[in-house]
Amino acid sequence: MAERNLSQIVAQLKKSPSMSYSDANTLLSKAKIALLNLKALTPNAAVPQSTLALARETYEQGALFAIRARNPEAFTRYVQQLQPFYELPSSRLPPNLSERNKVTGLSLLLLLTQGRYAEFHSELESLANREGGGGDVEGDKYLGYPIRLERWLMEGSYDRVWKAMKSSEVPCDEYSVFSEILKNQIRSEIASSSERAYPSLPISSTKSLLFLDSEGDVISFAQHRGWIVRDGSIFFPDATEGEDGTHTKEMSQMVIENALGYARELETIV
Repeated sequence: MAERNLSQIVAQLKKSPSMSYSDANTLLSKAKIALLNLKALTPNAAVPQSTLALARETYEQGALFAIRARNPEAFTRYVQQLQPFYELPSSRLPPNLSERNKVTGLSLLLLLTQGRYAEFHSELESLANREGGGGDVEGDKYLGYPIRLERWLMEGSYDRVWKAMKSSEVPCDEYSVFSEILKNQIRSEIASSSERAYPSLPISSTKSLLFLDSEGDVISFAQHRGWIVRDGSIFFPDATEGEDGTHTKEMSQMVIENALGYARELETIV
């Protein structure tokens, strides 16, 4: 009886991904009570395979609803609860790689947007130690997406990151939740590169460079950064150069040129 009720709850959660977070939490609480009654909140030898699969699906749905609600703390808790189920041998619980990779990819994106790069790479290393090997990790549509974004961010190829977030490369709706966070990070990085590379830029160029919608948005952004707006241009505060100042300036100029090139491409398309 409890397992049938649990199955119905999981089916309802999967059928209605757009339901409110409060309604989803109500169903998830009922699901956890059912798991408690079935002694399946965590995997153990006495739990049948069908119940283990439902428990795993419950936590996966909880993780997805948490991301949709932009609740990283709840998402992280669900991911932690999923780990013992993901670590079961396939003879005990056959893997559902699509859902597992979706949740894992979201976890990688969360680490990326929080700047937790060491944990990001530790998670990548753990993928190679999965039962049966990691397979083509970068070729997977869920796992490959955050891996490519991280590489491009480290290279300073912000135009490629921006393009990926605006195209069909985004694997699913849940992944787009992180787009605005990454956009803000990219704007901040490009702004820092601009300060190092140039004494000033026209407002029109800065608008394209930072992917902002209007010159008014540029002025608001400039005020937030402490830039000076005068005579149709943005004037950056003097940056103190260290021993590698020339190299830093060259790298910053390369970043700006790449971003401006992509901005011009967009304007041509429009």
